[in-house]
Amino acid sequence: MLNEAKKQIHPTWWTHLSHEFKKDYMLSLNKRIEQDLANAIKVFPPKGKMFSAFSKNSLNDIKVVIIGQDPYHGENQAHGLSFSVEKGQKIPPSLKNIYKEMRDDLGLEIPDHGFLKHWDEQGVLLLNAVLSVQEKNPGSHQKIGWEQFTDKVVELLNQERESLVFVLWGAYAQKKGENIDREKHLVLESPHPSPFSARRGFFGSKVFSKINDYLVSKNQSAIDWQIS
Repeated sequence: MLNEAKKQIHPTWWTHLSHEFKKDYMLSLNKRIEQDLANAIKVFPPKGKMFSAFSKNSLNDIKVVIIGQDPYHGENQAHGLSFSVEKGQKIPPSLKNIYKEMRDDLGLEIPDHGFLKHWDEQGVLLLNAVLSVQEKNPGSHQKIGWEQFTDKVVELLNQERESLVFVLWGAYAQKKGENIDREKHLVLESPHPSPFSARRGFFGSKVFSKINDYLVSKNQSAIDWQIS
């Protein structure tokens, strides 16, 4: 996994994260994934896309952090960005609701695909707490070490940067954001956009305009949320 990670992770991230790949928890995590693959169990996203959330932007280019849980577990869905799916795949229910709130908040058109690379390219870190999953087995790679790695990512952003926006949808993401310094950063919390909870406060949260208003107030450019 070390070689794959180094290929994908931007050098500014790698400077801070490379030592994590030598720790026992990461070696154990890697062994578990290799065992799954050796047993003909498909793991998503493919290893070549597992760290793609860290590929495009330097650590200093990040403006917004949206924390998801674990990747989609169907063929050709997950590609390393939380909530995003490859082009040609059906838009998942949570992302449909994200798009609805985007439309209601900003008056934007609802896209016909779920590929969120346009957000990623503008400094939106789409970070899953867990970076892999077995096919058709949601949550299967939770508690094998990924949470420790992504806790380190959140800690790094919290310490090294100022005036970030952290978007925490649902209890899982909110727990992960407990230690964020809210004097330095804006933290936006609401229920998860899942169909089971979106009507309990995600709809109407105006998260997209709140993000942009904050960024502009800090002399940063707003995010163009429209997916073409």
